[in-house]
Parts: sequence; structure tokens; C-alpha cells
Amino acid sequence: MSEKIGFIGLGIMGRGMAHNLLKAGHDVVVWNRTTSRMDEFVAAGAQAASSPADLARQCDVILVCVSDTPDVQQVVLGENGVLAGARPGQLVVDHSTISPHATLEIAAQLKAKGVHMLDAPISGGSEGAARGTLSIMVGGEADQVARALPILQAYGKTITHVGPQGAGQMVKLVNQILVVVTELAVCEGLLFAQAGGLDLQKTLEAVKGGAAGSWMLANRGPQMIARDWRPGFTIDLQQKDLRLVLEAADQLGVPLMATGMVFHLYRTLQAQGLGSEGNHALVKALEKMSGIRLGNNTQERGG
Repeated sequence: MSEKIGFIGLGIMGRGMAHNLLKAGHDVVVWNRTTSRMDEFVAAGAQAASSPADLARQCDVILVCVSDTPDVQQVVLGENGVLAGARPGQLVVDHSTISPHATLEIAAQLKAKGVHMLDAPISGGSEGAARGTLSIMVGGEADQVARALPILQAYGKTITHVGPQGAGQMVKLVNQILVVVTELAVCEGLLFAQAGGLDLQKTLEAVKGGAAGSWMLANRGPQMIARDWRPGFTIDLQQKDLRLVLEAADQLGVPLMATGMVFHLYRTLQAQGLGSEGNHALVKALEKMSGIRLGNNTQERGG
């Protein structure tokens, strides 16, 4: 018998994930803080819950995809949260990127009520959520990972059980270090090409299939060239993740020079009111310092 699924958080990432669950034929109940966001899912066959607790009472597996540590704590442990409606044997899968330490605390409170938890942060941007090709790094017990797998496969392509509770969040922080430092390299490379008078599109085609190729170059490079700042992932959310990275690195005593630099470059963009733009708008900070501007377009899209 297939398990009834609850989905909490219908934002940039959650929206595509929930739609893919419905497309795969799952029985889905949704809840979102901004209630109007639930309408399109109800129209597509989902049921709407009145609160996270109400959702938990109806479901076997509860998926959470919200912005930050306090948001997860609120929807899981707060008044009318998942825990208030939970029963023994249920599974909570948290797809948010939050503090590894907080993850262990939330899991402990759920366990005290007999509820299992997996920390399963995601990567792949809004495109991956919509296409069902996300990378999912999962921390928790192997039997619960096996239980969740048929659900995760509706929106994930690379699903890896990386270790015990909390390991998923740590691997996600590794992912974010690689994302932003690669993004910095893409920005520098394209600005160098611009200054050298190269055709940016041809330059991108020439290098993306070789050793310099990356997801970030192939997917965000063209957006930078087109000056299309619509977010697959916003600067504000990227900063939240980098704050978690730098906090954990401080606790571990690990120097992260390039990651720290990107964090401060993003901070300058946030100070200019650009936090809602895509994380690839990082190039704007370098443009301001260098006096070099990517592309020949006068019209900018997004932000």
C-alpha cells in the first residue's frame, strides 16, 4: 500500500517537487504559510491542510522544504506544528538546508514521540525541482532511506545515503562551498573574456565541454551573458547557506578563504537591495569593482 504524503513549503524548490509527486500518482496533502500558493496544487489533485499539525494527522510521510533553521523549527516543533499532530511510525523528511546541530535536536524531539527523521537537503536549482533531476543527500537510518526512496525518486535523480542523522546537512554545506567558489570562477572567466573582446557565447561553447566545464558554467553562464537575473536560487538564500558553512567551518577550525570572499561579495549586493536576484548576480559585484560589464544588452531581465 502506498503511503500518503504531506508536503510543507511550496516555494521556488517545493513547487516543482510537489508537482512531480502528483504527476507520479502519489496521494498528496499540501500546506504552505501563504495559503494562496496551495490553490494550483488542489487544482492538480492535492488536498489542502489547515496547519502542519493537520497535515501530519492525515499523512504517513511528511516532506518539509522551507527556507531556514527557524522555519523548520516552527513548522515541525511550533504551535500547530508537525509534532503536535504526529504519531509513532511516521517519517519526516527535511529537504531544507539548515544547521546540522539543529537537525540533530529536531530529530531527537521527533524520536521521543516515535517519529523517524531524515535530513535530505537538495541541490539542482528550480530547474532540477521542476524536471525531477535534483541531487538529494540523505542522512539517517538505512531502513528509513529505503522507505523514502520511491517518494524521492519522483523529483530526485541522484539520491545518496551519505551517513547518519546530520550527515545530509554537512554534505549539503560541502555542495554549497563548491557551488559558490565555482560561480566565482565563472564570473571571473567571463569578465576576462569580455575585457579581451571575445564573443562570450562562443567562448562558453568552447570551454564548457572540457576540463573547465561545470553545471554552474553551463546553466548560469548563459544567464549572466544575457543579464537575466531571475533566480534558480536567490542571493538571500545562498547567504543563509554560506552563513551555515562559515559557522560550521569556524567550529571545525577549517579555513575557507574563497567561500568567505564570496560571502562578503554577496553582502555588498544585499546592501544594494539585490538579495532577491539569482545567485549568479554575483558577477555584478565584480563588475562594480572592475568597471567591466558583461554582454551588450541594455535591457536586463528580472530583479
